[in-house]
Amino acid sequence: MANKFESPFVFGVRVEGDTFTDRRVETDRLKANFTYGVNTILISPRRMGKTSLVDRVCSLVGSDDIRIARIDAFGTRSEADFINAFATAVVRATSSKWEEWMENAKVFLSRFVPKISFGMDPYNDFSVSLEYNASNNTTEEVLRLPELIAQEKGYRIVVCIDEFQQIGEYPDSLTFQKKLRGVWQLQSHVSYCLYGSKKHMMERMFQNSSYPFYRFGDLFYLGKISEADWTEFICQRFEVTGKHIPEQLAQSICRVTDRYSSYVQQLAWLVWLHTDDTATETDLQNAIDRLLDACEPLFIQQTEDMSSYQMNFLHAIANGVNTGFTQSAVLKKYQLGTAANITRLKKSLTEKDIITTVAPKTLAISDPILQMWLKRRVWREQ
Repeated sequence: MANKFESPFVFGVRVEGDTFTDRRVETDRLKANFTYGVNTILISPRRMGKTSLVDRVCSLVGSDDIRIARIDAFGTRSEADFINAFATAVVRATSSKWEEWMENAKVFLSRFVPKISFGMDPYNDFSVSLEYNASNNTTEEVLRLPELIAQEKGYRIVVCIDEFQQIGEYPDSLTFQKKLRGVWQLQSHVSYCLYGSKKHMMERMFQNSSYPFYRFGDLFYLGKISEADWTEFICQRFEVTGKHIPEQLAQSICRVTDRYSSYVQQLAWLVWLHTDDTATETDLQNAIDRLLDACEPLFIQQTEDMSSYQMNFLHAIANGVNTGFTQSAVLKKYQLGTAANITRLKKSLTEKDIITTVAPKTLAISDPILQMWLKRRVWREQ
């Protein structure tokens, strides 16, 4: 039986160990890319588990021969922010103690006199700050850093960058992307795993031939874990804690969440909390209410500035209208304005990552729990 203080389901943080389920094919593919130095582009909606997958593969391949540098680009707002985060991650990944960090910074970044700031734990908590001048070659020099270190020390480096689409928001982004591609494509001891959750931005960056990162590496989409695998996982996690959930109820959890990994784990956790011995339909419904409560502040933030046309458009999609929005009956029923308005609505909601294209000319709301919240708590439908 599991430790009574150990949660059987994990969400909102990296999932590892027994709480990580399936992804065998994706794990093998990513592991091979990391091992053989193949650049990877991974696209996945939020809450699908891409960060947990990458972290799992990093733990499998990281060794004396392969060093892993990890960067989260989400909080960066400029080229300077990215370069500082990049330098910090590379120095951290290629140094085992702070004296070596200092030595690496001194040898490989000597032209820039980096300042290393230490946190509470000087062995693991530090950052590198560079004197940044956009008029010199600081960016290119730092981007060459992992290749220089890898050549000098005789190992390979994999640089993993989460929420990579954030660089598309930088000032003069295309120029910066050209710098990145221009340096990275010449490196033979370093490979890159670039992953993000904004599908339309990632696709534009990597599948549009006019963008610098077109065909940069092996691009794949992270799909959903099968209902069968999720059902087995949920039932097993209940059993190891001394509780039971009927298979049919575990399947219901999968269908309510549309198999979005983080939501599956969160709803399963809430059902588990409500369960004394054997989970019931009442436990599931109570858990769904608690899930909507937990998500409501975010959903309010996402929708409070939307126009009535945008909300009406979402209402149409939520009610199963996926195509044919310009038909007069649809325009009238959902008060969408003129046919010319539809293109603007699609564009604006796609850029907000609220809707996505799931098939040619077929739209869906990106977040299944947002759709449920809208139907139950905004439009008061069941």
